[in-house]
Amino acid sequence: MPEHSAQRRCDAVVFDNDGLLLDTEQSWTRAQEALFERHGLQFTAQHKRDMLGSSPQAAAAALELILDAPGEGTALIMELATIVLEELGRDAPPRPGALELIARLHDAGIPLGLASNSPRVLVDRALETAGIEQSTFASILTADVVTHPKPAPEIYLTACAALRTQPGRTLVLEDSPTGIAAAVAAGCYTIAVPSVPGVDLSGASRVVPSLAAPEITRALGL
Repeated sequence: MPEHSAQRRCDAVVFDNDGLLLDTEQSWTRAQEALFERHGLQFTAQHKRDMLGSSPQAAAAALELILDAPGEGTALIMELATIVLEELGRDAPPRPGALELIARLHDAGIPLGLASNSPRVLVDRALETAGIEQSTFASILTADVVTHPKPAPEIYLTACAALRTQPGRTLVLEDSPTGIAAAVAAGCYTIAVPSVPGVDLSGASRVVPSLAAPEITRALGL
């Protein structure tokens, strides 16, 4: 039976994917290191922080600048995606507390969505490697199905519509400033879970150490 509570603040949950639901940032980092090495540069922790959560368009523009390759952004992002796809096929474990949280939300009858700034092909590969069925989510949205990806609010507004919930009654879980900006702009209640040290997540309503944090289930009256 679904759990209900008069204290429930949110009626639906939307997960970010990379670094939040799944520990894919290591795969992304290895791919980014390989790309930079191919182009004669070292990928640094600051590069990682600057690019965390970026849409393909934003990442392409950043790569053109960093790698001094004007006009080659599309080719660079395709090269990176090819490496990432291979890496994700090897390793994409769920973040601590992720599977337990999903099970708890399903038991409570709370609808779940997934909203990622990655292309669908990378999200599908990561979920497959992690052993998470796509049917876990009532809605899966990615950067290639929206006109304006994060930090624009479109992907979260679309997710709310798909889940038939109001943004103000929707909990978004994020790990990047870009994703937080999108969720907040959409009017969603946002909890951040850090995945990369040194990233400013202060735009979220709360920052918690993991998906097992009680603040998450408390927001849902569980």
